[in-house]
Amino acid sequence: MAKNILDKQRLILCRKKLNITKQEAAKRMQMSQPAYLRYESGDRIPSIHIIQTMASVLGTSVEYLTGESDHELPTSYLVEVTSDPELFYLIDIYKKATLEDQNRFLEYMKGF
Repeated sequence: MAKNILDKQRLILCRKKLNITKQEAAKRMQMSQPAYLRYESGDRIPSIHIIQTMASVLGTSVEYLTGESDHELPTSYLVEVTSDPELFYLIDIYKKATLEDQNRFLEYMKGF
């Protein structure tokens, strides 16, 4: 698949995995429902910016939505201190920790 061309089947699959309607997907992506419907049907090709928004909302990566990768997990997360201070603080502590403490933390988290 060409770079930055949305795979509409993957878009639909990701939406369904979240168990949300097309209307809810459009709302979360801050676009009109008709616009979102055109992306899902393949009648409209989104810009890379729109694909990035879709990936963020759907919890996946641009590469997955464009068929460049078969890995569904996001390749990055944006964590801001103003919107998610607890997570930001945890990441900051983790980054400053020794390798031994990081490994202990990861082992602990695998229990969840």
